[in-house]
Amino acid sequence: MYDLPEFKEQEKETVLEFMRKHPFIFLTGVDENNEPVATQVPVFLDEKEGKLFLTGHIMRNTDHHKAFQKNSNVLAVFNGPHVYVSATWYDDPHQASTWNYMSVHAKGTIRFGDYDDLVAILKRLTLFYENNDTASTTIFDNLPSAYRERLMKAIIAFRVEIISIDNVFKLSQNRNEKSYLNIIEKLREQGGDGEFIAGEMKKRQQQLFGK
Repeated sequence: MYDLPEFKEQEKETVLEFMRKHPFIFLTGVDENNEPVATQVPVFLDEKEGKLFLTGHIMRNTDHHKAFQKNSNVLAVFNGPHVYVSATWYDDPHQASTWNYMSVHAKGTIRFGDYDDLVAILKRLTLFYENNDTASTTIFDNLPSAYRERLMKAIIAFRVEIISIDNVFKLSQNRNEKSYLNIIEKLREQGGDGEFIAGEMKKRQQQLFGK
């Protein structure tokens, strides 16, 4: 991970909130032959008795499922919006351009659950993303039981106990105030991801420059 102190978020809750807001993770590990494997999957982040856990489900008998069974060490990558930052926006434009982004890496060990664990995660997942609408036709409890059971044979619940968390919130903290404010303005003009990153930069303006 890009390891420069000026780009590290020090507030634990800020990092955890970022993880909760960007739950579609890149989950990766290696198999018994040290070949890399990966998948992308939504997860929940929970804290229990001072420990952090990720829960979700993946398809059975895939390369990543087989690899995680052999080697339980995994890396979960949480990514948010990212933007190109042109050096023409700096007060001294004769420099290299760069990229602003926010990313969290959570290392941990994965364990697979049983039938009841799978039911629990599917109920939670479907309700959450259907905004707790118990009348929705697609939540777990409202799916036809035969259909539900058939699909469940192909997937398995998992839980990752997080061992360590690292982050990069690279938001032009190494620029002077004039450049910093101009970057915010240019990104706001873009809208979308640019507007999001500009908002994150604005939150840190007072901490960086005392204004």
